[in-house]
Amino acid sequence: MKTSPRNGPPRFRHWPAALALSPVWAIALLLFVGTAGYTVYLSFTASRMMPVNEFVGFEHYIKLFGTRRWNTSLANMGILCVTYVLGCLVLGFLLAAALDRKVRFENTLRTIFLYPQAVSFVVTGLVWQWLMNPGLGIQAAVQGWGWESFTFDWTQHRGTAIYAVAIAGLWQGAGLTMILLLAGLRGIDHSLWQAARVEGIPLWRTYVSVILPELTPAIATAATLLFMGIVRTYDLIVAMTNGGPGSATELPAKFIMDNLFDRMNIGAATAGASVMLISVMAVIVPVLYIRALRKGGRKPV
Repeated sequence: MKTSPRNGPPRFRHWPAALALSPVWAIALLLFVGTAGYTVYLSFTASRMMPVNEFVGFEHYIKLFGTRRWNTSLANMGILCVTYVLGCLVLGFLLAAALDRKVRFENTLRTIFLYPQAVSFVVTGLVWQWLMNPGLGIQAAVQGWGWESFTFDWTQHRGTAIYAVAIAGLWQGAGLTMILLLAGLRGIDHSLWQAARVEGIPLWRTYVSVILPELTPAIATAATLLFMGIVRTYDLIVAMTNGGPGSATELPAKFIMDNLFDRMNIGAATAGASVMLISVMAVIVPVLYIRALRKGGRKPV
């Protein structure tokens, strides 16, 4: 009696679908894994304007971390990781919690809060560049109303420019965080709310002690997406400040693009890209590991 693929052992049951998808997997591996591997390889060569096979070891990495502009870009990325990611999580959670209370016009409010996510970072950067222009934006408007001592020119000063970028990113990213956390809130068992209400637990304590732990997967997903957004942020910086004043808003993505296209230094650009790849993997791999353990019914160590 012949055994069809559908009735066969579990390990062979899905092999026709796997065989049909094998070309797609091969192309994906070639495009993503292959190009990433080639980028790492070029970072160990003497490539300048064109790729070469002359091996120079860790020379580009040593020069990279000895470059003040690169170290400044890493420091700026760290500031954004705290201000932008934390700000989006807090504001997104507050918006999600407010909408989860079954407010009127929920669909309209949800659309308004999510709308900035549909705008490109270039448009966001240009809009906030205008809003923070001391001669045209919010500062000029408020001073025109009579408050002459009011200032809102953060992009003009080295100490505040990176926080101006964080505000622009927060305006765009909070909506996505809100949607992710709202989906998590809607997936929480209603009996938890009822039990907290019967026990007389205050609303704020219910959110802190009961709801937030249940939202851990959604929060981790949102934080990972926000961090990956910071790593690849280039267009917002170019449109809003172009890295200035000086290098106050320089980010690794802009440093890499400038070395790749303006300075014709493939080695330095690929070394920077490899460092960013490692940083992204350092965030993604633990998240995937914890998810795999939870899916298998085990607790992470």
